[in-house]
Amino acid sequence: MATELRVTTRNARFQQWSALLENRNRRHRAGEFLVQGVRPITMAVRHGWEIRALLHDRSGPLSRWAREILDATPATRVAMAPELLAELGEKAEESPELVAVVGLPADDLERIPTGPDLLAVVFDRPTNPGNIGTLLRSADAFGASGVIVTGHAADVYDPRAVRASTGSLFAVPAVRLSSAEPVLDWLDALWAAGIEVDVVATDERAEVDLPDADLTGPTLLLVGNETTGLSAAWRERADRAVRIPMGGSASSLNAATAASIVLYEAARQRSAGHPAG
Repeated sequence: MATELRVTTRNARFQQWSALLENRNRRHRAGEFLVQGVRPITMAVRHGWEIRALLHDRSGPLSRWAREILDATPATRVAMAPELLAELGEKAEESPELVAVVGLPADDLERIPTGPDLLAVVFDRPTNPGNIGTLLRSADAFGASGVIVTGHAADVYDPRAVRASTGSLFAVPAVRLSSAEPVLDWLDALWAAGIEVDVVATDERAEVDLPDADLTGPTLLLVGNETTGLSAAWRERADRAVRIPMGGSASSLNAATAASIVLYEAARQRSAGHPAG
């Protein structure tokens, strides 16, 4: 039987959870983050993430969904005052039914499955947590193997990123690394194992249009910072660059949008069973 606690004041435990919303260092030191919303919590449970605590509204009856999550999950249960739960759920007008405290997985590239069908994405130094979540959602939709966030960047486990992923964070491995070097070593190891990964960057000045690029082999897609693009290390490592043809007056695409288009094209080519052209 799961442990049941009550929190009705802004005590030390509440303050600890509240800090997880805004302070990435607290998240990393505690090794946990908050998950809000029906689908993200459901996906976290479904994919076997470590659910450390489930915070629920103590003021009234819960829905069937909330009861089933509570009954099926071996986590500490916390009956919380609705106004406090609303703060942790970042709800202005009403208290959510549940907020989950979830353990952080290891930032280990071994979490990303490799092989001839590898399709992974590097997001280099993103500044917008929502873009990370959007990219994770697209990676999930189009069958990507994983997402790697490199450099000084927005946090994958920022609540804004988690919400924007609509639960896909829990289905697609996401790995945070402080620089490109561990990824380059990982690529070298894959090549040594016979997995010849094609490193593809997006560049509006590239000579090859996306529909003409073969993306059917093992591929690592590079997506740069929203303002400055790819770092020098990644520009040097790219095997080739592709351009997304655009009309209209737009000069460029949002980084997550551009990555989503490339992922779609890769999925289309792989589903068709042949490369572009």
